[in-house]
Amino acid sequence: MKLLIGLGNPEKRYDNTYHNIGFMVMDKLAEKCEFKFSKTYCHASVGEFYLNDTKILVAKPKTYMNLSGSSAQSFKNKFKLKNNDILVVVDDIDLPIGTYRFKTGGSGGTHNGMRNIVQNIGSDFPRLRIGIGRPENGQDLADYVLSKIKGENAEVLEKVIDEVVEFLLDKLEEM
Repeated sequence: MKLLIGLGNPEKRYDNTYHNIGFMVMDKLAEKCEFKFSKTYCHASVGEFYLNDTKILVAKPKTYMNLSGSSAQSFKNKFKLKNNDILVVVDDIDLPIGTYRFKTGGSGGTHNGMRNIVQNIGSDFPRLRIGIGRPENGQDLADYVLSKIKGENAEVLEKVIDEVVEFLLDKLEEM
């Protein structure tokens, strides 16, 4: 069994915001792999599908971004998962918009959701960071990450989300 966790905030008002890129990736994956987020447990909306013979759980924590670690910890305990069975998808202001990076291990950096996961399960898990860029014109960082994605940025991120879904499916086969 493998677990994909997309980070975001659960309320409708956060739909289509930069900070919800993780949720957007999970929704696109659900569309491609034809599953629904029909269950709720471990503080998350959960869907599942099989890739080859491996069950893949897909989670969108309902804990809000900054407390995502409690959901990750609940999954880890409930299903006796190792950290290398858990892959987290998250937005990253330190990467240019439309880029993404995969690595295993590291700190939570400046991202409160990632820091909370690291606090709860440790740092040795795979993560895929999706660049959202930094705010322009001195906009407050919190306002930026919670703002709606519009215009050219929406087109760029829509394309990268499609790429990331394919990347994740390939990566899951390797895990």
